[in-house]
Amino acid sequence: MASNPFRPEEGTNSLDSEFLRTTWLYGRLFQDYSIENQVHYAPCDQHEVERNDIQHNLLQRVFEGRLIFPPIARPRRILDCGYGTAGWASDVADQNPSCDVLGIDVNPWQPDTVPSNLYLKVDDLNRRFTFDSHSFDLVQSRMMASGIHSNRWTDYMRDILRVLRPGGWCQMIELYYNVQSDNGSLTNEHALRRWSRHYIESHAGLKDLGVPFRLEAMFRAAGFVDVEHRMIQLPTCAWLTDERNNEIGAAMSENVQRMLSSLAVYPFTAKLGMTPEYVQDLVKQARAEARNPGYKAYFPLYVCIGRKSRSRSRR
Repeated sequence: MASNPFRPEEGTNSLDSEFLRTTWLYGRLFQDYSIENQVHYAPCDQHEVERNDIQHNLLQRVFEGRLIFPPIARPRRILDCGYGTAGWASDVADQNPSCDVLGIDVNPWQPDTVPSNLYLKVDDLNRRFTFDSHSFDLVQSRMMASGIHSNRWTDYMRDILRVLRPGGWCQMIELYYNVQSDNGSLTNEHALRRWSRHYIESHAGLKDLGVPFRLEAMFRAAGFVDVEHRMIQLPTCAWLTDERNNEIGAAMSENVQRMLSSLAVYPFTAKLGMTPEYVQDLVKQARAEARNPGYKAYFPLYVCIGRKSRSRSRR
C-alpha cells in the first residue's frame, strides 16, 4: 500500500444512505438519488455493469493499453472522477502500487476485489470538491457529460485545477452521442439519428452533451497549459478495412447494442413522454442500422489533456 493513504472522511461530502435506494422502472434498476436529483439517467443493474466493463475494455483497445496519457513518471495520488465499475482505477492502481488512487462515483457499485492502494467513495460530483489544494498528480474525468449539470462545468474544471499539484495533469474522455456517418448515408430520418436527437433533447436544459467537442476551450479557459486534444471515430460495427480498427468496431458494436437500450429507457419515457413500446421499436431499428456496415456510422470520442502550471501564482 502507498505510504499516504486517504482518510475515509477526506475530500467529499458523504451521501450517507441516500445512494443505496433503488427502484425498478421500465424493466431496469435505477438509483433513486440519481433520478430524483437528475444526476444521470443510466440504470445501475448488472446489465449496465457488464456494459461498462465492455466499454472499458473497448477503450483499452482504442488506446492500445495506455491508461495515463500525460507524461507522469511516478504519480503519488490520482483521482478518478466517475469510476463506474472501477476498471480504469483498478488497472492504474495495479500498475502503480506506490500510488494512492481514489475513485468517486454517485453509484455505490463495488468490485469483489480491489487493489490495496485503491479507495472508492460515493459522492455527487456536482457538489464542489472539498479536497485540499495541490492534492493530486493526475485527475481523470471520463464519460461525465451526462452526469455533470451544465451550470456546474466551469466550477468543475476549476475544482480539478485547484486540487492538482503544480505541474499535475488532467485527462478527460467524452463520447459525443450525436452519431455520424463517414459516407454521409445516414439521414435525420434514420432511427440511429433519431435516437441521437432524442437522447440530446432529453437532457436539454440540464446537461450539456456538447461538452466533448469543446473540451480544449474549456481546459484553456480554466487555466490549463500544454493542452492537447484529439477526436477518434468509434465505429458502430466492423466497417473499416484495417484489422485493428475492425477489431475496435466489433468491440464497439457490442457496447453500442447495449447502450442504445440502457441509455434510452428512462429519459425517452420519463422526460420525452414516449411509450415503452415506441422506445423499444426505435431501439430495435437503431440497433439494426448500427450493425449495418453500409452506413459507416460512428460516435466521435474526444480526448483532452492539460497541465496545471508550475507557477505558484496560479491556483
